[in-house]
Amino acid sequence: MACCGYLSFILHAHLPYVRHPEQEEALEERWLFEALTECYLPLLNAFERLAQEGTRFRLTLSLSPTLLTMLQDPLLLQRYVLHMEKLITLAEKEVQQTRAHTDLNRLARLYRRWFLQTLSDFEERYQRRLVPTFARLQQEGLLEIITCAATHGFLPLLQPEPTAVYAQLQVAADYYRQCFGIAPKGIWLPECAYYPGLEKALKAVGFDYFFVETEGLLYANTRPRYGHLAPIACPNGVAAFGRDPAISQQVWSAEEGYPGDRDYREFYRDVGFERELSYLQPYLPGGQIRVDTGIKYYRVTDKTEHKAPYQPAKARAKVAAHADHFYHNCLQQVAGHAKTMDRPPLLLAPYDAELFGHWWFEGPQWLESLLRRFGSTKGPIELITPSQYLTQHPVLQKATPNLSSWGDRGYNDFWLNKKTDWIYPLLHRAARRMRELAIAYYHEPKGTLADRALRQAARSLLLAQASDWPFIIENGTTVEYATRRLRDHLSRFHYLEIALEKGIFDERRLQALETLDNIFPDLDYRVYYGYPPGNNGEAARCISL
Repeated sequence: MACCGYLSFILHAHLPYVRHPEQEEALEERWLFEALTECYLPLLNAFERLAQEGTRFRLTLSLSPTLLTMLQDPLLLQRYVLHMEKLITLAEKEVQQTRAHTDLNRLARLYRRWFLQTLSDFEERYQRRLVPTFARLQQEGLLEIITCAATHGFLPLLQPEPTAVYAQLQVAADYYRQCFGIAPKGIWLPECAYYPGLEKALKAVGFDYFFVETEGLLYANTRPRYGHLAPIACPNGVAAFGRDPAISQQVWSAEEGYPGDRDYREFYRDVGFERELSYLQPYLPGGQIRVDTGIKYYRVTDKTEHKAPYQPAKARAKVAAHADHFYHNCLQQVAGHAKTMDRPPLLLAPYDAELFGHWWFEGPQWLESLLRRFGSTKGPIELITPSQYLTQHPVLQKATPNLSSWGDRGYNDFWLNKKTDWIYPLLHRAARRMRELAIAYYHEPKGTLADRALRQAARSLLLAQASDWPFIIENGTTVEYATRRLRDHLSRFHYLEIALEKGIFDERRLQALETLDNIFPDLDYRVYYGYPPGNNGEAARCISL
């Protein structure tokens, strides 16, 4: 059957850089552990099953540099093993605790099996080496792995200091090459946040494409002929792909989409908040802080407080039904649009990867079922990656997208508001100083204390720029932690800045900072000198965006 249209799945996997070697146990490191258990390992297992079946699926996966770093950090990986061993012990305890409740006991046994299998997969099947497994799936042509800004900096709000934007992009591309041995073809802009002119920095680093919110495409300076159903090319040739709102809403929305179905697992009922504290103490951070354990016995049921026990068989049936529903929705959309277009319409479906498994427990099963459906037969819709699309359709309409993000109301106010407006003058000032230091020390030999201090100052600045901190502050979750992290990184930058100004270095303190924030070991601070490289091989002064 001839191809009538395309579907492009884009998953963005990201967590902020959280690693605390100075603490025996850090609450926030659980963000990684939960995502590994509920999202990354289930997705990887699904991809592996499909590959072993011979299903030729295509999916684009964005792995943020901070996440890639943590997935390869020996300290965090060892702590994850200890975390899973505790979970297994808790699940065994739950098997005993629920003996009088048949439905709950069946689920407790399921969790015990799942946790045991997860630890076995991590230790034996993958030998703690998840990144090389993702890389192999890319080499086999099943995944297209792309990157994100170095520390997920919100680029429109870093724009006043253009080298800050360039450094976020260049450091990300360099680290991707270290991990995968090739250059990244595309980039997921943090929060899909774009401003006109950003494509200049993207082009300078070598990216071919990026993604924007639907309105970013529809309100481009020239109205797109195909709406969001085909990418546009910025004036310098970098392609911008727009999100399809209908199929995105079908998966994203807890109210209207699949995750809110009554038979799916209820996220907000966890034994970590329902058992006695004395019972849970050995499994909680510090023995006192209640957290989600991942053991959840109930399904969504309805909007009342009453929740019925989770029934995996019913959930699996809904997964199959929802995969079928999504498939036929795509067929209908493509059939309707194909009549009015001179090229196959493209449905772009971008999601946070953590939605699949963490927020929506059945998400990895649903995605696996759907990829199998699309990939096993030659139907009217083909799975495609952005770079494959650009190869098949190299001629694009020229236009510049509109300022936009996929945040609330579509602009920047979730990251810049009365709660967070104090952050950006500090970041801009630090970025200016980093550039001045890069210029002053441009010819500093590698390995000197000054060179090490400059590299560490750049790491501190990048970590301070993470969009996660203002997001958490505005969201009102772990506000104290996010504020402390931001201030700590700026304080470390300021200390190193003064040391460089005076030319006096405390090597022991510098080494301590290198141990605390060991991200991007081969980072070159000269990325803050400017861009693009001059024709004579010398670094050019920063040009305005």
